[in-house]
Amino acid sequence: IVVTGSRISGQHLESRSPDAMMPAPPPPPPPGILPPYYQDVGRDKFNSFAENGFMVVREAPVSTFSIDVDTASYSWVRASLNQNVLPQPASVRTEELVNYFHYDYAPPRTTAQPFSTNVALFPSPWVEGRKLVRIGIKGYSVPQETRPRANLVFLVDTSGSMNHPDKLPLVQRSLNMLLDELGPHDSVAIVTYAGSAGTALEPTPASQKERIRGVIDRLGAGGSTAGAEGIRQAYALAQSNFDPKGVNRVILATDGDFNVGITDLGELKGFVERERSKGVFLSVLGFGMGNYNDALMQTLAQNGNGVAAYIDNVREARKTLVEEAGSNLFTIAKDVKIQVEFNPATVAEYRLIGYETRALNRDDFDNDKVDAGDIGSGHTVTALYEIVPIGGPRANGDLRYSAPVATGAPRGSELGFVKIRYKLPKSDTSRLISTPIDRRMEAKSFAAAPRDARFATAVAGFAELLRGGRHTGSLSYDDVLGIASASRGPDEYGYRSEFLELVRAAKRARSLAQLER
Repeated sequence: IVVTGSRISGQHLESRSPDAMMPAPPPPPPPGILPPYYQDVGRDKFNSFAENGFMVVREAPVSTFSIDVDTASYSWVRASLNQNVLPQPASVRTEELVNYFHYDYAPPRTTAQPFSTNVALFPSPWVEGRKLVRIGIKGYSVPQETRPRANLVFLVDTSGSMNHPDKLPLVQRSLNMLLDELGPHDSVAIVTYAGSAGTALEPTPASQKERIRGVIDRLGAGGSTAGAEGIRQAYALAQSNFDPKGVNRVILATDGDFNVGITDLGELKGFVERERSKGVFLSVLGFGMGNYNDALMQTLAQNGNGVAAYIDNVREARKTLVEEAGSNLFTIAKDVKIQVEFNPATVAEYRLIGYETRALNRDDFDNDKVDAGDIGSGHTVTALYEIVPIGGPRANGDLRYSAPVATGAPRGSELGFVKIRYKLPKSDTSRLISTPIDRRMEAKSFAAAPRDARFATAVAGFAELLRGGRHTGSLSYDDVLGIASASRGPDEYGYRSEFLELVRAAKRARSLAQLER
C-alpha cells in the first residue's frame, strides 16, 4: 500500500534550468586516497532500525502506523550519491524517498473532509505471484487568500561548525526564500545560538522584508552550540506573539548536535511535546555533512508536529520553502494514523514497505492521546504494502500446530480493509475514514497499473536496494531505471528526471567500506 522567481539575499535568482543548478558529482577517488570532500562521510548520526519483514496474516492480521511527510532521507541520499558515495543504510527511509514526489491523486471534494484516499492493487514487478497495494492520500489545498496568519520564529544555529558554504550561507538563502512567500500580516522573529543564545530579531511584520533580510544576511558562525537554550528562547518568542487562529511555528535550521545545555534526548523531546500541546509546532531544516544528527532532528520534528527536511542545495531550498511552503507551514489534519486489517481467507502474508520508525501498536489507532503525523495543505502521502495471496510464494513456512484457514469466507473478494484516523487542526477528537481493498479493482498487469503507482514502486525499489535488497528478489538498478523511465509522466520541475540520474549514480558509487580500505 502506498500512502504517499525567488529572492536570495536581496538579489533575484537567474532563470536557469534545474540541471544547471545541480553541481556535477566529483570523480571517484583513487584507491587508498580520501579527498577532502569525503572526510566527513560516515560521521553523521542515524538511528538504526530493523527492516519490516513479512507478517503471517492468520497470526498478525493488523498493521498500524503513523503517516510520514518528511523528505530528509531523499535529500541525504542525493547528497551522498553526488559525492559518489552510497548512503548509510540507516539513513535510507523508504517512505521518505517515495513521498519526496507529488502524485496525481484526486483531491477531496469538500473541505469538510480534508483529504481523499486512493487505493490501487497490482502485480509486484520484483517477485512473481506477489502483489502491491497502494494507498494514496491527497490533502486539501488551502487557497492563498484564506490561509491563516503565520507567526514564525527562525531558530538558527550559528556555531562554528556552520561556517561552510553548504551550511550557514545556504541557511541564509533558504530563509530569504521563505520570507518572500510570507504575506504582510505574517510575522517573523529570529533567535541564534552559539555558546549562548540570543534574540537577533523580535517579532516583526513580514511586510518589513528588508529589515528582516538585513538581520538574516548579517548572521555569522562561531562558538559552540547552545541549542537547548535557543529552543527555549524561540518558543518564548512564539508564545509572546501567539495567534490562536493562526499558525505558530518554530523553524530550526542546524547542521547537527546540541553540545551545550540540555543534551538529554528525552528531556528535549518532553519540552517540545509540552510546547506542542500549547499550540506551537516545530519544523527542522538540516544542513551539511559530518556533524548531522539525523536521529535528534527526526525526534524533534516528529514530537513537535512538524516536518524534517534536509537542504543540500539551493534547488532543494526552493522546493521545500517556496514550492511547498503551504504544505510545510499550514496543517490541515493532525495525528493521522493508518490501520490495515488483512483478510486471512485471501492473503497469506504482508509486508509494509518502509515506515519502520513510524510503527504504532494496534490499540494506538483508537487512542486519541497517541501522537501521529500531520498533513499540510496540498500534501500527498503514499505508502506501499507487498502482499502474498493465498497460494502465492510465501516468505514463511507453516508451523506444525497452526490451524488452517478456510477459504471462501465472508467478504471473499476483499484482500483487506483500510482505516484512517485524523483530527482537524484545532480538534482533539479524531474522525474515521475507511475503504476496502477489493481484488476486483486489481490491474491485470504491472504495466496496466496507474502511472504514479508504478513510479512510486520504482522509488521504493530503489530505496530497498540501497538498504540491501532483502525482499526485492532479482530487482536491479537497471530494472528501477526501466520502470521509472516508463512511468515518469509530467515532470514540471525535473525532480523525476533527477531521480533517474541518482539511480545511475548509485550504480557507480562506492560504499563507506570501500572508501575506508
